[in-house]
Amino acid sequence: MEPTTIREGYLVKKGTVLNSWKVVWVVLADDAIEYYKKKTDSSPKGMIPMSGAAVTSPCQDFNKRMLVFKVSTAKKQDHFFQATHLEERELWVKDLKRAITCIEGGKKFARKSTRRSIRLPENVNLSELYILMKDQDTGVKELKLEKEKRLFNHCFTGNIVVDWLISQGKARNRAEGLMLATGLLNEGFLLPAGELSKDGAEKGAECVFLDQIDALYYFGHRRKNWKVRKFILRDDPAYIHYYDPTKGEEEPLGSIHLRGSVVTAVEYVPEAKRYEVDGNLFEIITSDEIHYYLQAASANERTDWIRAIQSVAKSGK
Repeated sequence: MEPTTIREGYLVKKGTVLNSWKVVWVVLADDAIEYYKKKTDSSPKGMIPMSGAAVTSPCQDFNKRMLVFKVSTAKKQDHFFQATHLEERELWVKDLKRAITCIEGGKKFARKSTRRSIRLPENVNLSELYILMKDQDTGVKELKLEKEKRLFNHCFTGNIVVDWLISQGKARNRAEGLMLATGLLNEGFLLPAGELSKDGAEKGAECVFLDQIDALYYFGHRRKNWKVRKFILRDDPAYIHYYDPTKGEEEPLGSIHLRGSVVTAVEYVPEAKRYEVDGNLFEIITSDEIHYYLQAASANERTDWIRAIQSVAKSGK
């Protein structure tokens, strides 16, 4: 009997031998994941059996990358994938877990129609919430705290975060505040400092934020001082051209070919990059595996750029 294709699409995958992240076309069938170098390839680069597999999401093995999930096979081989946005990761993870459950129960894959479990509201923008939290006047105050015979700079306690979320009307009660704070922790906007908060972040597949006076956290690191450029997105052919904003648009400084590329929101750039940047970052990985890191002016602008580039990359020549 032919396997049924459950889901397919482009994801970014970590190499099994090298540490490089590359764009692959991924096909989830009811018994395995196959991934291809290109969508049009007839032979896969690799295959991951679903029987006995487990899925971890969110996966924080790579704190410089957002929206990563891990597929661990029965033979204890780990495969790491990065989605483009939160909803995409949730859909992949939901289908993967359902496929594994069906295999274990000897059943045919069928999508469930059930009520959602408790989760973040769809209209919550964690990037914007993070920016509000970092406001020097109205945000969460960074303190110098001493715990466990150690001095922690630029920290704050878990209960302060929940208090702030409630006081700003972002959460109606402590349970909602805890859920929001856990979402911020899962996506790397908040990081644990000290043994208590680190233990909480390592419990099971989900990272757990602690609403406690002894649990310490700090803001995820951001970077600054990149060059300002003017970008023009074109769909035929599919390119981004970039210019020196002080010299007009007569001759571009360079271009990025977008056809077959994947664009993802990121919160960090690799250690090899010299300069530090502050928030609203996204990464373009071209079909020939060149990585570009760009910074938008705001979280909303980053979302708009990602959507526009995705559209052009899929349909452009």
